[in-house]
Amino acid sequence: MKNIKLVATDLDGTFLKNDRSISDENLKALRLLGEKNILRVVATGRNLRKVMEVIPNEVPFDYIVYSSGAGIYNWPQKKHIYHKNISSELSNSLIGFFRGRDFNFYAFDEAPENHRLWFHKGKQECEEFNRYFSFHNSFSEQLPTDRELKNGLCQFMLIIPENEEQFEKLKDEIEARSDEIRVIRSSSPVTEGYIWVEVFHREVSKGHGVDRLCRLLGIKQDETFGIGNDYNDLDLLHFTAHSFLTENAPSEIKNRFNLVPSNENDAFAHAVQPLLI
Repeated sequence: MKNIKLVATDLDGTFLKNDRSISDENLKALRLLGEKNILRVVATGRNLRKVMEVIPNEVPFDYIVYSSGAGIYNWPQKKHIYHKNISSELSNSLIGFFRGRDFNFYAFDEAPENHRLWFHKGKQECEEFNRYFSFHNSFSEQLPTDRELKNGLCQFMLIIPENEEQFEKLKDEIEARSDEIRVIRSSSPVTEGYIWVEVFHREVSKGHGVDRLCRLLGIKQDETFGIGNDYNDLDLLHFTAHSFLTENAPSEIKNRFNLVPSNENDAFAHAVQPLLI
């Protein structure tokens, strides 16, 4: 690992503690990586506004791959350098499909403004849907029924009970509607027992986002290092040459990569320690 030039880390459940704070050890490790001229990259499902809620300006990251790779942001320069959205035609088609099935779902505006969102609340009550709404209601509005959206969307998020068979069936059904989209699974960080079914453009994933950043910067794949904790980190960890999962990862995926301590026990600092020697 002597030739590593880029380290990419997930935020929630990985770099951040459960209370969304940053441990002193993780912050120290981040600074030491910078002293060794290793680029420090966030790869998160959070939109950029949500990243800024938990990462103060002075925290020395170099790039933010946000919304699971829908956008890339130069952190020190405060500059957007890339975004990818679903076309308006397909966005409206998917709205009709999800609404027709009466799913509880959210539709997010085009990146980089994807902190703004629309919602459709199905007839079946969903505790997780209500809790998520309580965190985002200041930027939310109900999907219009009398007109189509003029622009495309960054993503959709459907909320379903945690059921692997149901998720796989729904994933196949959604992806069969268009070659333009892909479905990513994420465990809910809000309420246990729910899956977030996230629908993006097919070129959007944390792995694709970091890959694009590497190509922009002239960094080779074998010079990359990644750490995550959940299903939506798997494509990132398959891309990075040296990859680690935290101890708090779901048991079903723990055997896929080397393990480091949990996010409550300085997972990031432990993972990158060999790079600091």
